[in-house]
Amino acid sequence: MVNYPGMADDTLVKAFTEGSNEAFDTLLKRHQERIFTYIYRIVKNEDVANDIFQETFVKAIMTIKQGRYTQNGKFPAWVSRIAHNLIIDYYRQEKSENLQSADIQEIDILNRKELCEATIEDTIIAEQIQSDVKHLVEQLPPLQKEVLKMRYYQNLSFKEIANLTGVSINTALGRMRYAIINLRRIAAEKEIVLTV
Repeated sequence: MVNYPGMADDTLVKAFTEGSNEAFDTLLKRHQERIFTYIYRIVKNEDVANDIFQETFVKAIMTIKQGRYTQNGKFPAWVSRIAHNLIIDYYRQEKSENLQSADIQEIDILNRKELCEATIEDTIIAEQIQSDVKHLVEQLPPLQKEVLKMRYYQNLSFKEIANLTGVSINTALGRMRYAIINLRRIAAEKEIVLTV
């Protein structure tokens, strides 16, 4: 039996790249409290902190799976940097959504891309991508499909998904991770392009 809790972070990352989900679960358990506390201390909102925390570990998983993690003995600092960047992205998005000044005359607040009608080509492409994604999602294993639909179509947090499905947050994150990996694999196999 492998003693994952006794392993160093970089050894766990290596084990995860070789297919051990338990190794990543150990990393998550080891660092989740510190990372969540760091995020929450900055954003001061539990729901936002939960979302950023979840996105941090999904991004970490994807980066490791893509072979872009460089093992330098500083996994906690690396994950903290991902969280930090996602916090900055969150505040930038908040600022851009809330920054509309009536004092600046040359800006027409109604002249915004999201208020414009799309061209017929944009509409056709968007509908095709949506149709392709729905078709791909239906090919996922049932548990992965369930988590993906709850997250993206019902906009539930991983905490809510875990409660509704009766599993741990780690399990919900794992199912989401595999759903994304499988979607990419199926799309690549079928040569489906999911971007404009």
